[in-house]
Amino acid sequence: MNSDGHSTYDDTKILEINVKPGWKAGTKITFPKEGNEKPGMIASDIIFVIAEKPHARFKRNGNDLIYKHSISLKQALLGFTMELQTLDDRTLRIPINKIVDPAYTHKVQNEGMPISKGGQQSKGNLLVEFDIIFPNRLTENQKKMLNECLEN
Repeated sequence: MNSDGHSTYDDTKILEINVKPGWKAGTKITFPKEGNEKPGMIASDIIFVIAEKPHARFKRNGNDLIYKHSISLKQALLGFTMELQTLDDRTLRIPINKIVDPAYTHKVQNEGMPISKGGQQSKGNLLVEFDIIFPNRLTENQKKMLNECLEN
């Protein structure tokens, strides 16, 4: 600003934000006195507010990540090992060694979103929810075999 309060030139400044893994929606980043100036007033602050974009595979719940995985009825009853690509490009091999009922959620500790507090780095959990795909039809022979296997 010159002495009569008019701008003498356009000043463009690039502000950089280093978004840290795990920042939640609503996190504010403030650049003090980097906003526009007006005659007789101090330059205003610029405040950016973090928003989250939906992810194709994961849903965020606080610091936890939720992943929905479709499995067959056979896998639900007999167990299996699933492979999952993490957000940081690692491949997890997760053994599921129990009967999976429709309400079951498998928790993998410390594989969720990063939590940074006081320099200590930890993570939330990965919660795997299952969608059990039932067969559309069974032959009479399959029904008979299932009935024999499942009798108590």
